[in-house]
Amino acid sequence: MLTAEVTPSIHVDYKHSKIKQHHKLERAIRTETTINDTRDFAIGKRLRNLPALRQVGFQANRRLLATQRLGHDPIASARLLEQVAEPVTIGDTGVAGLRFGDRRAMALLSLLAVFRPSVRGFTNRDLRSHLAPLLGLLPGAMTAGKATYDLRRLRTHGLIYRIAHTNRYLPTEDGLRAAIVLTQTHTRLLRPALAAATDPLADFPRLQRALDNVQTAPDDYANRQGLAA
Repeated sequence: MLTAEVTPSIHVDYKHSKIKQHHKLERAIRTETTINDTRDFAIGKRLRNLPALRQVGFQANRRLLATQRLGHDPIASARLLEQVAEPVTIGDTGVAGLRFGDRRAMALLSLLAVFRPSVRGFTNRDLRSHLAPLLGLLPGAMTAGKATYDLRRLRTHGLIYRIAHTNRYLPTEDGLRAAIVLTQTHTRLLRPALAAATDPLADFPRLQRALDNVQTAPDDYANRQGLAA
């Protein structure tokens, strides 16, 4: 809760230790970690343990700052999403983006995690053999030309790179992260949520009640205000 003319602060407690974060002189964020009992971290109280204790405090501060940076950097996340989903023009040629929810795009993204453990990378044929079943096709039904087009899309959007002097590819680090987030969001969050929203028998009672409230709350308010038709 924010109060007028009161400098906001963040407090994180762990057993007998805590982290306090506040504005110093209203200009910079100050992060203070206080460890009141070294045994909270299985460290003794002798002075010789001071370096280990310092390392614990340093790691706690860095983890908090890293979490805040990831949670408050919408520009970077928006840029990566645009990099994946928006079409790209190279010269006079346009390369389609991988739209979130598109069946072929989601299948391609899911394969990046499959190919990541490979040291030698994957080929056009590897892509076809894995992609065809995900699209409901027989392994031999997908042509090399279609797979080449998909490889070009993945490369153009920075999701894979070609291993030098070979016809093999590997996912980039950004490509792998984006693929995991997008496919997991689509498979484990969006699809079940839509199922709960449209199927009264779906096993998501809390979500179903919340969706029902969203629909009925405006009607109830209108009735109380005498605005109902």
